[in-house]
Amino acid sequence: MIVKAKKHLGQHFLHDENIAQKIVASLDGTHYPNVLEVGPGTGVLTKYLLDRSVTLSLAEIDEESIAYLKETYPPITEETFVGDFLRLDIEGNFDSEVGVIGNFPYNISSQILFKIIDNYRKIPEMVGMFQKEVAERTAAKPRQKSYGILSVLVQAYYDVEYLFTVNENVFTPPPKVKSGVIKLTRNPKEALTGIEDLFKKIVKAGFNQRRKKLSNALKIMRIPQSMASHPFLDCRAEELNVEDFIQFSIEWRNSCEG
Repeated sequence: MIVKAKKHLGQHFLHDENIAQKIVASLDGTHYPNVLEVGPGTGVLTKYLLDRSVTLSLAEIDEESIAYLKETYPPITEETFVGDFLRLDIEGNFDSEVGVIGNFPYNISSQILFKIIDNYRKIPEMVGMFQKEVAERTAAKPRQKSYGILSVLVQAYYDVEYLFTVNENVFTPPPKVKSGVIKLTRNPKEALTGIEDLFKKIVKAGFNQRRKKLSNALKIMRIPQSMASHPFLDCRAEELNVEDFIQFSIEWRNSCEG
């Protein structure tokens, strides 16, 4: 049985076994019982995950891939599949923590990362392959060109490690850009408790007008009068690190409560 990559699903099937093994080996997987692979495709990662002492679930929406995986790997049954990752109720589907891994569909890269941070309490670790640009954005630091909303929001909940770059020629069909593999290890900033929504609003508003100082970019949120002379307002969003944004959000909340 042959599985054809479908453009509308953002499928690019990895066919390099060494890279597949390297990705799977990067997932620690020793301190939680479940692993969820997103977009298994033809099973190049799946075959190595099946060798592990974990309960494996697969998030796949391509019926052709589902049929192929069940036919090729007998341990996989209908019950292994959990449907569309972006619609999956992770809290309801998993009683305990679950590591996430995948050669992720390129057309939903950002949505996958936001889904993971929305479920950080259940997901202690993720290893995944994205377009190189998305991988770099996720791992970026202040003042780097690729530093932005994605960088700050992911790094507020996870330590991010850029593992390695993958060339186009190891995929079928080859994508037009290089790929990057990153690892997320949960490390939520405790100071976020009680200010998560405000923090996210400030980060998004700041980067939506990234060339402007925060004094202008945050006008839409009505800056508290008591913070009018705050030194961070004289900075651009790209100059602040995660801890700066958290501290700024705490002071904003305190000003509103005072």
